[in-house]
Amino acid sequence: MNTPVERRKNLSLRELVDKAYVLIEPFFDPANAWNGQTLEHLAYRVLREQLPGIPAQDAQIIVSAATRIYRSKHGQQ
Repeated sequence: MNTPVERRKNLSLRELVDKAYVLIEPFFDPANAWNGQTLEHLAYRVLREQLPGIPAQDAQIIVSAATRIYRSKHGQQ
């Protein structure tokens, strides 16, 4: 049996994605849009408030990954 090779280089960042996704998932829901615009930009604010120690670059990576996760779960809305 072949064990899949771990491709991720920064496993601590992966853990942050899992933790952050729970916090920011509602911002990707089109039902929560304001005047037809998603609230994705607010995800950055929540991340900085809830996880103040993360660098801006990691926040960008987390929001990008969370966007892809949301779309894979809910389709390209």
